[in-house]
Amino acid sequence: MAEPSKPLGDAVAEATEAAGGAKAPVRRKRAAKTQDVFGGEMRRRDLLPLLILHLIRAEPSYGNQLIDAIETLTQGVISVNPNTMYPLLRDLESRGMIEGSWEHPDKRTRRFYAITEPGERAYQELLPEIEPFLDSVIRSVTMIKAEVYGS
Repeated sequence: MAEPSKPLGDAVAEATEAAGGAKAPVRRKRAAKTQDVFGGEMRRRDLLPLLILHLIRAEPSYGNQLIDAIETLTQGVISVNPNTMYPLLRDLESRGMIEGSWEHPDKRTRRFYAITEPGERAYQELLPEIEPFLDSVIRSVTMIKAEVYGS
């Protein structure tokens, strides 16, 4: 297998570094299951909270609605498991960034989440932190496409 061209390798390493990981090795074994381009710590710690806060700024939403909205927004590139979403929502709520309320308070139905003032501040802080990572992913994917399919 040929090594990727220098600019492509640099872009991949830059995206990995921006995600908080170590420099990406040039050669990798094929993973048994699909890898999420936005995987790892960046996804759990920053990107998903940013998306959740962004979506509930427009209107209160419940967990499955947020899962569907993220998958729709990313055209399926980011697929969120309920086992990831619900603990994250509970964590954001415990940190005061979002506030949950039951659709029907007398019975536990859907829990709708709305952004709080601390959540709005956190959202505004995350915006400039995440943008360089997203830019590096765009550059990497663009370079991969150019390398494989030509300009």
